Amino acid sequence: MQALAPNILPTPNPSSYAEGLRSELRALWRNILLKRAPHVAAWAEATPLQPIPTGPEATPYLQALSIWFQLLRIIDENAEVRDRRLTETQNGAEAVEGGFAEALTDLSLTYSQVVKLTADLCTGPTLTAHPTEAKRVTVLEIHRRIYRNLVSLETHRWTPTEHAELLNGLEGEIDLLWLTGELRLSRPSLHDEIEWGLQFFRDAIFDAVPQVMCRFDQACLQVLGRTLSETPDIRFHSWIGGDRDGNPNVTTEMTALALKRGRETVLDLYRQALERAAGRLSISALILPLPEPVRTQVQAIVDRAPTAGRNRNEPFRQALNAIRYRLTNNGYDHISQFVGDLDTLDTALCAVNADILARQHIRPLRRAASVFGFRTTTLDIRQNSTVTTDVLAEVWSHSGQAPVYGTAEWSARLRTELADQNLPYQNRDALSDQARELLALLALVYSVRSGPDPRAIGPFILSMTRSDDDILGIYLLARYAGFGSETLDLSVVPLFETIADLRNAPSILLDVLAVPLARRSLKTDGRVIEVMLGYSDSGKDGGYFCSTWELERAQRRIVAALASQGFKATFFHGRGGSVSRGGAPTGRAIAAQPSGTVAGRLRVTEQGEVVSAKYANRGTAAAHLELLLSSTMRHTATPDEAPSRPEFDDALDALSELSQTAYVSLLQMPGFLDYFQQASPVQELARLKMGSRPTRRFGAASLDDLRAIPWVFAWSQNRHLITGWYGFGTAMASFRKFRGARGDDVLHDMFRHSRLFRLAVDEMEKSLYQTDMGIAAQYGELVSDIEIRQRVSQVIKAEYDSACKAIRFLTGGQVIGHRFPRLCERFDRKQAELARIHALQVELLQHARNEPQAGSVPVPLLQSMNAISAGLGWTG
Repeated sequence: MQALAPNILPTPNPSSYAEGLRSELRALWRNILLKRAPHVAAWAEATPLQPIPTGPEATPYLQALSIWFQLLRIIDENAEVRDRRLTETQNGAEAVEGGFAEALTDLSLTYSQVVKLTADLCTGPTLTAHPTEAKRVTVLEIHRRIYRNLVSLETHRWTPTEHAELLNGLEGEIDLLWLTGELRLSRPSLHDEIEWGLQFFRDAIFDAVPQVMCRFDQACLQVLGRTLSETPDIRFHSWIGGDRDGNPNVTTEMTALALKRGRETVLDLYRQALERAAGRLSISALILPLPEPVRTQVQAIVDRAPTAGRNRNEPFRQALNAIRYRLTNNGYDHISQFVGDLDTLDTALCAVNADILARQHIRPLRRAASVFGFRTTTLDIRQNSTVTTDVLAEVWSHSGQAPVYGTAEWSARLRTELADQNLPYQNRDALSDQARELLALLALVYSVRSGPDPRAIGPFILSMTRSDDDILGIYLLARYAGFGSETLDLSVVPLFETIADLRNAPSILLDVLAVPLARRSLKTDGRVIEVMLGYSDSGKDGGYFCSTWELERAQRRIVAALASQGFKATFFHGRGGSVSRGGAPTGRAIAAQPSGTVAGRLRVTEQGEVVSAKYANRGTAAAHLELLLSSTMRHTATPDEAPSRPEFDDALDALSELSQTAYVSLLQMPGFLDYFQQASPVQELARLKMGSRPTRRFGAASLDDLRAIPWVFAWSQNRHLITGWYGFGTAMASFRKFRGARGDDVLHDMFRHSRLFRLAVDEMEKSLYQTDMGIAAQYGELVSDIEIRQRVSQVIKAEYDSACKAIRFLTGGQVIGHRFPRLCERFDRKQAELARIHALQVELLQHARNEPQAGSVPVPLLQSMNAISAGLGWTG
């Protein structure tokens, strides 16, 4: 087995370009402070560093630091895209890490092998509106304009006057950031979130997708000597307007609105592209007559719209305007008709030796249409299993006594009714609002799935799937809503979120397949069953390391279980941005998936601030999509590259169990809940107007009901970051104690050869580097009970020391963070300013709790949360 990369990752060459940008933007930032808050400008430049004033006076200081953190992130994004281009320019496309050319070169596949691989290759980025995006849409747009201005500054053709004018434009945008204000004064509506998601398609994704496909063509031409007739498939999904798990604002009416706005958005983008193409393709038939049969085919397009009299003798302009007219007036019943007209124009241009014009003006739009259809995204539906079982029990109660969920009677009635060709009539007017809403939602799903664009609506994601009865319950409710009795055109995707549910997943799926209606329905999608894996809640349930191993093991066992029944599994990874929610470098995270579990298909969630980090700008979006596809291609092409080793599995089993025990012991420690609530801003978080969704699913004041996102958010705000490492130190110490020298050898062997273990260790080390026990102790002082404070904080500090010791053992004694110089450089640049914000937040929390004001939270306290999130780069 080939060893992984060295312990110490190579240090990147210092970027004088990025340093120059930081110097220029720091000067512009200071100019704004001098104009808007001179006292803050003086404070920012003072040495030694001064604390932030408390009370209302803190507002401008926090605003200034938050803006500076945002500017640093934009500079880093711009520098990364620029470095990628420079690498390609100087060393060729095959030298670009994560690119198609690099993957095809390394894989050394034949043309026919690449054709077969590409035919099955599909990635599904899924945008969600989880409450982790603290930035307003208006602020995101300003960020994008700043990024574009930095791109303009990259060229060296500007005169000094022109360069100064570009800097003036940047200063104006920074001034707008100051004058606009980042903090939301009211919680965004669901309509706001729908538009927020669609804005990324308008700004970047719509143009990035054809660019990615073009790069695939170029890579094939370079490596294989010719292009393919097909390109990899990208299927964008969204949960915005479809995810009602714990969010009462998401109704059937709002889901219909999300579908409507998705269609309107992409049609508008198509019209704009057609208008631009018509403005360019001024080919005159008098100069270059079209040959037959393409002339007749193009004329047929023109004749279908009443615009034939315009642009006489310019057939391409006439045809493009006719397509735009037909698109505007709903003249296309199906996306294939629209694509067919575009293909006709492409063929016609090639027929007159105008291939370049076809590649520039027609093919990008045709490729966009193949991805976005008439919908922009496929809208997934999500609901919690608690709600769906409650509704089913209510439906049954209207025809007699409903059995108790979890009993044999419940299971028997489910299967009896699923087999019944004629279900009893349900009077929906007699049902509760919750039941009527769910049945109306399923009726909407049926309507869309039966319409001209069935891909406009996606699967029903069932959160907290605990049993086969949960999944079968959706099938039965769908039948009550109007679905047929032979097969159901409804994909129910179980979301396994807790450690126990991950362990039970294979048997749950096998029990579902034992039900004839379910088995018949699942066969209709090529015998492929989609399964979603919950990284956030499994991490909250069992700790980071235990979650990491259980997710791996669940995938292996699910693949084997479904294969025994002649089915295949495709996995939907519910990752977040932070380490504790599954966040990791994309390429490495995919490479670390178990052998045989990708098989050409991969879905991932893009949550909260991750969306704006990856998709706000076209260059970044294109690079990320190329990385997703090339990494999926690599894993699929080399399914047996890293087979499991029994000694590794045994060690990971032991470490996982030991880690979970340590983590759960902390959560069950007397007084821990008090410590968590008092030593973090979790209670005040609910007042931060980040998303339309509440922080708790069902409103209960317990750790079980608290969502994983605020759980992670709170531990990052107070810099404990236990969600990213707790339990690993104890697990390693116990393992080494009982396994001795042989155990140490296995651990070092895993670190060198196990992608999963190496990735987990690397991400834990990054979390430990960003953990600050000194700052954590400041938050600990907020705990009123001294005994609880000392007991819990001492346990956390001891585990932190143990985790650092474990990492140093594996890495050969390296200082924590030493292997990740770029991460350290970026974090250290903000560390001193973050420390000042943390100190202020502790004071503000103490004051707010000592003098509560009718349920309100002071604006500076909310601003401190925003500023810390901006500095860390994530919220939850």
